[in-house]
Amino acid sequence: MTDSLFMFCLVVPLAGYLFWGITVLPRERWQIFAAIPVRKLDDRQWNGVNLTWYGILTANAYVAAVALLFLLMGAVQVPFAGVAVLAAAMLAVCVPASRLVAVVVEKKAHTFTVGGAVFVGVLLAPWLVLLVNRLLGSMLNFYVPPAATLAAFAIAYAFGEGLGRLACISFGCCYGKPLRAAHPLLRRLFARRSFVFHGATRKISYAGGLEGTEVVPVQALTAILYVGCGLAGIALFLHASFGSSFILVMAVTQGWRVLSEMLRDDYRGGGKVSAYQVMGVVAILYGSGAILLAHDAALSAPDTAAGLVTLWHPAPLIFLQGIWLAILRYTGLSTVTGATLSFHVHQDRI
Repeated sequence: MTDSLFMFCLVVPLAGYLFWGITVLPRERWQIFAAIPVRKLDDRQWNGVNLTWYGILTANAYVAAVALLFLLMGAVQVPFAGVAVLAAAMLAVCVPASRLVAVVVEKKAHTFTVGGAVFVGVLLAPWLVLLVNRLLGSMLNFYVPPAATLAAFAIAYAFGEGLGRLACISFGCCYGKPLRAAHPLLRRLFARRSFVFHGATRKISYAGGLEGTEVVPVQALTAILYVGCGLAGIALFLHASFGSSFILVMAVTQGWRVLSEMLRDDYRGGGKVSAYQVMGVVAILYGSGAILLAHDAALSAPDTAAGLVTLWHPAPLIFLQGIWLAILRYTGLSTVTGATLSFHVHQDRI
């Protein structure tokens, strides 16, 4: 009963959040959240830096993913200290990788790629679990079960990227092909469900020249598929089917990464097969090998209530707040848009 209630309490707010994002965020006003004055130009004007909805929505996605990781790991009796070390190490590598891989593949210094960050994370995760168990497990008296941990990481990633695609809708990045250039079947399918972006400061406008054009809503498809896949992964996880949970999530998310590249129109590097498609295939093969080699000691069925208790504690809550602020600072202060601000007094209100 606890598991069913837990799943219900996930599905309802997630469905509402996705519906809001998919229907509202393509509108022009949903790119910039606030503009902050930083340098005075004259008596009336300032140069400003833009705080974006991209950063807020990305921070929300990271926090949701890490919170779910804490909950699932707590459900298999891994203490907060062990999970915090794993999460902090993964974030310390993957967050910078989201920009570094974009520099290597797309030759762009002011953009992010979730695909590159995920690929680095998949390569790192099995070794990180092994390292934490050997160096810290005995010292702090805990054990991180490898198969359950890899499954929890995969589920958290599916939710993180799925919810993070709302940030892409806000910024107008990772955009789909123009509907007029798509296959006739896709044109019929998305005739009333396409995205139309407005705003000259959105990537689809200044990089793709597609402002006001109907495009395939690939970000929405990814968000719905990944969150749905994550929910299925949780259901398997709670039945202690860790290997099946991991393989399902990796196959669906990385398989879709390979297929969805064919629906996208943003620059993905040179060549007919993008580097991100190659990364997706390698991630499936590498991850499948890792989970087959991972052996957990006999674990009791995950306890959702125990996971919730682990999460509802000052230490993880403060940790999550710190992540939200750090990600907002890293991704939310725009380096590709600027602002000129002016201020005045309402004379009739003096």
